[in-house]
Parts: sequence; structure tokens; C-alpha cells
Amino acid sequence: MATQYLDITQEHCPMTFVKTKFALSQLRDGDILEVLLTAGEPLENVPRSAREQGFQILSIERVDAAVHKVTLKK
Repeated sequence: MATQYLDITQEHCPMTFVKTKFALSQLRDGDILEVLLTAGEPLENVPRSAREQGFQILSIERVDAAVHKVTLKK
């Protein structure tokens, strides 16, 4: 199992999930993707869209006032 990292804090919807989905597509089953994103739309949309696509959300953590880390498993 490998862990990959993706920083989409500078991206805006819908590109936040497009980039997340692309990163997930590069992983093998069971691999982990840690995504840094901003509060608001990205924090609402990325976990929801990932769940709808069949990915597992392992955790959502606040990193600082505006940034969160979403840990996904393919």
C-alpha cells in the first residue's frame, strides 16, 4: 500500500475533484491519497464526489484555519 499526496488548495470547483479523481486513477487498489484542500466548496464536494465514485474516506482533518486534509483509499 502506497500513500500519495495532492495539494489542491489553489484550485476551484469543479477542478478540485477533477484533479483528485485523476490522482486516484493513477493509484492501485488499496493505495491512499492525502488531499489538501480549502474549506467551503472543495471540502464539501471532494469527499462527497469521492464517496459517490466508490472511494473510501478514511479521515477529514483540519490542518489550519482554511486548509483541511482528506485521506482517501482507492
